[in-house]
Amino acid sequence: MIKTKELAEEIDRDWMALMIEAKKMGISKEIVREFLNQNDIREAICKNPSTT
Repeated sequence: MIKTKELAEEIDRDWMALMIEAKKMGISKEIVREFLNQNDIREAICKNPSTT
């Protein structure tokens, strides 16, 4: 079983990788934030926070 701290660190690494890729593609953090704040996206993330 993965400990909570290890899981948080793994998720942080994944989010950092996603944000770096978005930046390389010219997608601003504001656009990412707006996308994530959409109700359907937020609900999907909250229901299944780790799909790995």
